[in-house]
Amino acid sequence: MAHRVQLRARGSHLFTYSGRTVLVTDLAGRITRTDPLGLFVDNTRVVSRFEVTVNGHPPNPISASPVGGDAFLAYAEVAESERVPRESVYLETTYFVGEGMRVILRLRNHGSQPAHGRLAIGLSADFADSEEAEQSTRRQNGDIDTAWDASVPELRIAYLHPQLDRAVSFGIERSPTPATWDGETLSSTFELERGSAAVLELTVAPIVDGVRQVPTSRRSFTSRPAPIERLRAQLGAEMPRLTSSNAAVSLAWRTATNDLASLPYGLPDAPATPIAGLPLYLQFFGRDALTIGWQSLMATPTLVRDAMIANAERRGRRIDDWLDEEPGKMIHQARGGPTSVLGLDPFIRYYGDWATPPDFLIMLGQYLAWTGDRGTIRRLLPAARDAIDWCDRYGDLDGDGFLEYVTRSSKGVKNQGWKDSGDAIVDEHGDVVDNPIATSELQAYWYAGLQQAALAFAATGDVGMGARLLKRARALKRRFNDAFWMDDLGAYALGLGPDKRQIRSIGSNDGHLLASGIVPPERGRRVAARLMQPDLFSGWGIRTLSSDHPAFNPFSYHRGSVWPVEQGTIAFGFARYGCWGELHRLARGFFDSAELFVEHRLPEVIGGVQRDPEHPHPGIYPSSCEPQGWSASAVVMVVQAMLAMVAVAPLGLLVVDPHLPPWLPDLRLEAVRVGGSTIDLSFERKRDGGTSYRRTRRAGRVRVIRQPPPQAVRAGPLGRIPALLSSLPRS
Repeated sequence: MAHRVQLRARGSHLFTYSGRTVLVTDLAGRITRTDPLGLFVDNTRVVSRFEVTVNGHPPNPISASPVGGDAFLAYAEVAESERVPRESVYLETTYFVGEGMRVILRLRNHGSQPAHGRLAIGLSADFADSEEAEQSTRRQNGDIDTAWDASVPELRIAYLHPQLDRAVSFGIERSPTPATWDGETLSSTFELERGSAAVLELTVAPIVDGVRQVPTSRRSFTSRPAPIERLRAQLGAEMPRLTSSNAAVSLAWRTATNDLASLPYGLPDAPATPIAGLPLYLQFFGRDALTIGWQSLMATPTLVRDAMIANAERRGRRIDDWLDEEPGKMIHQARGGPTSVLGLDPFIRYYGDWATPPDFLIMLGQYLAWTGDRGTIRRLLPAARDAIDWCDRYGDLDGDGFLEYVTRSSKGVKNQGWKDSGDAIVDEHGDVVDNPIATSELQAYWYAGLQQAALAFAATGDVGMGARLLKRARALKRRFNDAFWMDDLGAYALGLGPDKRQIRSIGSNDGHLLASGIVPPERGRRVAARLMQPDLFSGWGIRTLSSDHPAFNPFSYHRGSVWPVEQGTIAFGFARYGCWGELHRLARGFFDSAELFVEHRLPEVIGGVQRDPEHPHPGIYPSSCEPQGWSASAVVMVVQAMLAMVAVAPLGLLVVDPHLPPWLPDLRLEAVRVGGSTIDLSFERKRDGGTSYRRTRRAGRVRVIRQPPPQAVRAGPLGRIPALLSSLPRS
């Protein structure tokens, strides 16, 4: 019998994070002069070395681990010397991460003899961009100035770049004896009697454009003083609790919801907007935040609400080719790293993404459905009108009714759909397709966006606008199915190239089409079956590109890898068309893959290697982030898909059509929110293969009804009426 597989992305690093700050250490909790280790704030490395020695020797690591998201604790044994007896003195290193960082170094003497010596910390800061640290290259350089003020005491390291104002302060709050600085090392002497302890505590305060960040005041693992930490606790309390006899599903849910609660960026106007992933993607990403919010709506509406607000506030206002900005266009990303601030790339405020505007429209309707919050929708309608105008005026370059992207920025992103790596869109021969490209999923997002925006406008009083948008959606669906369907392959084209010819490559994009509903019901099951063929379904998930394709690479970003976030979207699509067999196989692979990873935490991207006896795990994309917001949200979405659960909060309804597989015979959810109400539900697979449900608690006015999904085989009157009648006694 094989031993348990325990994978973790970036297995040689540990991450501690809060808001815009991430601490990247080695497995012992150290920051050596090695990329990409360091303390990063706004994509800037403000600490590039933090190495502790006692009497000139590094302590011997015992154990080290993050504690929650924003705290860290490590134990180490101080090396034996004339001044320290063997197996007597131990070092505890505690990090608390916030706007900056608080470090507590505690030496304890557990031996029978006194011990003494010097505790020292090697410190430096290089102010590298996080991308520079990731790639071990420098595109910007400046001199470093170090100043020590023993009267405070404080060490200040400043970056003397003519175009950047960056510095960091190390303040000594406690030390066994007055601390000293020798140009490279901060140190203090200690005397330890048997059973005593000595503490060196310091704060790390980044200084950006003359503004000094206030490090967290937290000094214990139970205190939560900072606003961002209180927000994390609030989000954690909102998340429904899931229990099941299937431990893998329960554990994956717990980790995912904990991660979702820990990832708010802390923006002033939308504090619960989630960051994308660690350690690279601390900046705000418009599409990523919306996707995370949508997939986790069943767990919390707060994330998608704040993601929409943040996107609306940052929408384009003018034409700027360097930024790929246009009026009404939603933002791709906004990062504060040195390379972006200096204009070496356009990502300080970059708009190179065609998916975000229609995604924003989708979220309007989805958020309304789960919350009934018309007030927020009204606030966002001006941005919705701007997004629709952008799609019409700039998104459809040639007026053919399809969204096709181009890149105007000389250093912008080439591909601006879901798959945004430069080599993601390839033709059937493996050649990269030139822009402009109308990828299939963009049309699906636009179709769903028109429909969902129609609901939002109608629900807030503009019925005429709603009707016009629905009419446009129907016309787009007809055009799309005529232009993109490949009947000989039983799939849709990956896109239309600059010559308007079909890009006849097969990948995961068809799952997005199912999720949107743009596929006619009579084709839905055929498309679902094609997605589950061995060249696409690896056994762990659906690949971004068929393994039969000449450009296939299982460890690429978008040419054969498996993205957990896509599995969530595709699962939603399978449920929408009532493809329960395909959904159960996909979900089994999804949760089996989660079980391979420490804490059942899925990384950003896993390998597309086929699951077989020679390959007990699929590997990981080499630069994969973890935790990754939309890998966490995918767990919520896959569970939601198996329950076929959708909310209609304005009518006080929760609609379900549960189909649990044999490997998940029961599932219980506590505190699911629909509007202002909460409800507990229990689901159980029956002997005949069906799934029953019952309400175990309700607070507020919400009724549960059973109905097949809209494009499912049983979606006609003969299927809906019996389902509705069977649900009435339980509601």
